[in-house]
Amino acid sequence: MFPVARAARSLVARGVQHTAVRQAHRKHEPSFHDKYGAMVLLGGAAMFSTVWTYVLTQLNIEWGFSPVGKVTPREWRE
Repeated sequence: MFPVARAARSLVARGVQHTAVRQAHRKHEPSFHDKYGAMVLLGGAAMFSTVWTYVLTQLNIEWGFSPVGKVTPREWRE
């Protein structure tokens, strides 16, 4: 192996080892998602449900009505 490649490999390995040691000794602090993730999800679901419930009840849509069999043609006028 070339001396430059060997030196680069050892530097990379040493950097990885230092990073691993530094992260192992650090205390885990909860992130935003650890603290508030479930509450944000539940709040979003509640807001989604509330808005769509309001929209669907205020539009006066006649659900499930089909004109098939209920519409009769008029007599043709000549």
